[in-house]
Amino acid sequence: MKKPANYLHDPSITIVTGVCPHDCPDTCSWQVAVDKTGRAVDIWGHPDHPITQGRLCGKVDRYLERTYHPGRLTTPLRRIGPKGSGRFEPISWEDACATIAQRLQQIVAEYGAEAILPYSYAGTIGLLQGEGMASRFFNKLGATRLARSICAEAGIEGYLYTMGAAEGTDTQAFAHARLILIWGSNTLTSNLHLWPFIQAARRMGARVVVIDPVRTRTAQAADEWIALRPGTDGALALAMMHVIIGEGLYDADYVERYTAGFDQLAERVQGWTPARAAAITGVPAPKIVALARAYATTQPAAIRVNYGMQRHFGGGMAMRTITCLPALAGAWREYGGGIQLSSSGYFRHLDRTELHRPDLLAGRDPRWLNMNRLGDALSLDPERLARACYHPRPVDRIPAPSHAGPPVKALIVYNCNPAAVCPDQQAVLAGLRRDDLFTVVLEHFQTDTADYADIVLPATTQLEHWDILKPYGHTFLALNRPAIAPLGQSLPNSEIFRRLAAAMGFDEPCVRESDEEILRRFVEEQTHERFANITWERLLREGFVRLNLPEQHRPFAQGGFPTPSGKCEFYSERMARDGYDPLPTYTPPKWLAGDGQVQLSVESGETNLPMPGSQHLICISPPAHSFLNSTFTVVERFRAREGEPSLLIHPEDAVARGVADGDEVSVSNERGAVTLRARVTEDVIPGLVVAPGIWWAKFSAGGRNINQITMQDEADMGAGALFYDALVTVEKMTPVETLASAAIMAPDPS
Repeated sequence: MKKPANYLHDPSITIVTGVCPHDCPDTCSWQVAVDKTGRAVDIWGHPDHPITQGRLCGKVDRYLERTYHPGRLTTPLRRIGPKGSGRFEPISWEDACATIAQRLQQIVAEYGAEAILPYSYAGTIGLLQGEGMASRFFNKLGATRLARSICAEAGIEGYLYTMGAAEGTDTQAFAHARLILIWGSNTLTSNLHLWPFIQAARRMGARVVVIDPVRTRTAQAADEWIALRPGTDGALALAMMHVIIGEGLYDADYVERYTAGFDQLAERVQGWTPARAAAITGVPAPKIVALARAYATTQPAAIRVNYGMQRHFGGGMAMRTITCLPALAGAWREYGGGIQLSSSGYFRHLDRTELHRPDLLAGRDPRWLNMNRLGDALSLDPERLARACYHPRPVDRIPAPSHAGPPVKALIVYNCNPAAVCPDQQAVLAGLRRDDLFTVVLEHFQTDTADYADIVLPATTQLEHWDILKPYGHTFLALNRPAIAPLGQSLPNSEIFRRLAAAMGFDEPCVRESDEEILRRFVEEQTHERFANITWERLLREGFVRLNLPEQHRPFAQGGFPTPSGKCEFYSERMARDGYDPLPTYTPPKWLAGDGQVQLSVESGETNLPMPGSQHLICISPPAHSFLNSTFTVVERFRAREGEPSLLIHPEDAVARGVADGDEVSVSNERGAVTLRARVTEDVIPGLVVAPGIWWAKFSAGGRNINQITMQDEADMGAGALFYDALVTVEKMTPVETLASAAIMAPDPS
């Protein structure tokens, strides 16, 4: 582990405190050593941060390689070749901004501002460089609004119906648990800094159980791996509640005081026997019984549930159902008990009004488009555009095509690489190829998406700008100071949108404020008691400050749930109003209940599941260990660690298809096909294949990645994405097919 002491007595080195900006719950504070020339020469985890504890993940520990990568974009670019060719010429910032402003003004005049679509996600989760100045710009413009639902929306909505807010067990509290269920989370890959607290609990005798369709790194390190079919988690939770209630293992006092709807819940789970759940989940009934008994009788018991579990059609209901378990068992009573999905709810009182300036809409109410349906949104078919309109609940109706608004004529992409990460890749690329679509991309590298841009604008990395970050895995607000000057002509997102605002003729003072002015005012304007101890001066001095919460926070030890009833809602009136079953239930994934390929009778539990040797296999695409979404794919070191795009397949399924370890295979369905390298392993269950992602398409055979086979359809709640809900066929490729696929791979952007 690197030490700041290595540099403390070196007069040629300045140490700057910052924070990792990437889409990870840990939001690690870091320190950067900068030499006299202004170059960053080292980076390490801040040793005083209670969560980071001086450590960074293997990706961010090499962050300087990404910052100084030879492929960094350092000047604005204008397209000179066909869309997708990646051919550009340098232009000045003045020309770039003038060109963009002219095109946007023309589009607004002809089609209206809703014909402009901003497209962004969590390339940075910073409050300013994410959606700060960008929101001011697009609100003033009156552009279409983007429903950013691609990652967590289904699970968050399900959690909120039960709990009222995305609050739960502190990361530090896991060290005090005696039973830990890691449910749909590969902690060692996607939440590394929780693991030391889990290990501390194990040293005190805690048992760790991983519930996952894949024997991940985390499952291999746990005490037990419970393998279940993807998308069947809700059925497992219902059967656990059947046992806990049926055997009288629930905390009757806690249930009586602090929950609503227990009698209805007890009636609902009567029919969810372990045998019924076993037929759906693939988990043997005795194992379900043992898990339920252990969970209800071991205190404190903690659940870490993550977003991978909810990326299927029934994901929201599954999360809602699992979230009932801690209240049923009374697990909230003790420090170290409960459940953690996200800590974002602890920041829900963060006032972002002055940051985003919704008043700039001036009474306008632009439409919302769902980012998961970008392929539909970019189509010129009015019916497909209507489907892309955000409709997160059953009571929200898809508008008639005549009421869907104008076609998207301009796309402004920042903090995202939709050509690689969006579902239904062929549909997305077809939209990006439209000659009449004006596309602007703010980026660090020439990504798959940048290849389709008309104008590419070079953005700064986290080492080069100011920001404040709100984590979703702990409760420490953090300040990022710029450690180095922007490379070349790159600019922070905030400055890019300032320049675009000026080019558009916007004259509001708020689109001219500096980053430090914006962030200082943002901190000073917080009035909720949770931010009482956080000041701008303290953030400058310390780098990170914990919210004003009790030291050993037990959020719901005495109820106080932020739901309409003030209780944990087993029965939810709000769900009923929104068009859902108000009680926990099981909503099957599409692979199990959809398209007539696989049938399920929820009432009887009888199933016709994909089995080894059948035509279709279930395909999921969780994160590769060395990547974070598509952010680190450009770095050669990380691509070398991953090897190449691959497909994990069980030996029984491989034998049935004549596939051997190392063979090239075609993975396909009605949406498309992708070529992957087969890795035959018992770390996946029969009937399942796993394609770790997200590889840029240009680093993949045939210029296609796994999102060729994922669908634009929405989850049951929040219109979330269905990345883990695809049926595919897997076929061994012939040598001729393999050569043809390799021959059309795109060049390295560096």
